[in-house]
Amino acid sequence: MSAPESSLESSTASAPESLPVLAEVVRSGFVECRHRGSVVVLDPDGTTSFALGDAVSPIFPRSSNKPMQATAMLRNGLDLDGELLALATASHSGEAFHVEGARRILAGAGLDESALRCPPELPVDEDARRVRILAGIGPEPITMNCSGKHSAMLATCVAAGWPTQTYLDPRHPLQVAIKDTVEELAGEKIAHSGVDGCGAPLFALSLTGLARAFQAMVAAPAGSPEARIVAAVQAHPAFTSGTKRDEAALIAATPGLFGKGGAEGCYAVALADGRAIALKIEDGAQRARPVVMSALLRRLGVTNPVVEAQAATVLHGGGVPVGEIRAVGI
Repeated sequence: MSAPESSLESSTASAPESLPVLAEVVRSGFVECRHRGSVVVLDPDGTTSFALGDAVSPIFPRSSNKPMQATAMLRNGLDLDGELLALATASHSGEAFHVEGARRILAGAGLDESALRCPPELPVDEDARRVRILAGIGPEPITMNCSGKHSAMLATCVAAGWPTQTYLDPRHPLQVAIKDTVEELAGEKIAHSGVDGCGAPLFALSLTGLARAFQAMVAAPAGSPEARIVAAVQAHPAFTSGTKRDEAALIAATPGLFGKGGAEGCYAVALADGRAIALKIEDGAQRARPVVMSALLRRLGVTNPVVEAQAATVLHGGGVPVGEIRAVGI
């Protein structure tokens, strides 16, 4: 049973037309598309140093919530570190090492993939998808991009002595613990509850709350669940997304950066000095997400070859570059 939903009026952010343009698509010198949205940047003391759009109305952060979910799991008995802990926070591409890692998490809890309650999907990674299709293998829960998180949820239930069959029920002790942890780290109450694409409960936060949660994680003391997750993601970024993904490239190239993207144009990062960024592309366009984050990082003085490369995405026409996707107004 899903948690009660609040009214649409009370849970909908600002109307799109009131939000600023954050990115534009330029083809042959002509702006053919614009993406509106909201961003917030927090100083180490938690004050807002920069914001555009609406940083206070609730949004669904989607998979950007996963580090907080994993924090709750560690607090309740999950025994993972390193690459498998990074995988517990992942929206992975379904590459072979992701699938093998999810199976290792399950096996460590005495389970197999039949315990998973996430839906069957083909891998996100095109090469991994092609291999499975050519082998005649269809969608499976283990190749769904959230299988690492679901495997870790099940392992947490085994460690805590909780039932595994109902681990996605919002009333399950695991999901109650996750909700409490998300509220604690974000410093605000959940504004709205729903169901994520993987079937797990999903909690709405403001962008400011999302940035505050990432800030809390990088500021946590060594050895804490939060610090263990930050260290795992930073050491194994490909396990949190994939070998060809922009988030993994950014984390690997930027010492001290901790981040997680989410569906529908969500993204949050925190830096080692305690500054944090959260953004939401209003129309959900993932193509705008990395260029806007690059612009925000450069605004904060963070630069390296990957940050610069992600500042614009080249558009092609007839096989040659004819334009770009770029951030504006930041």
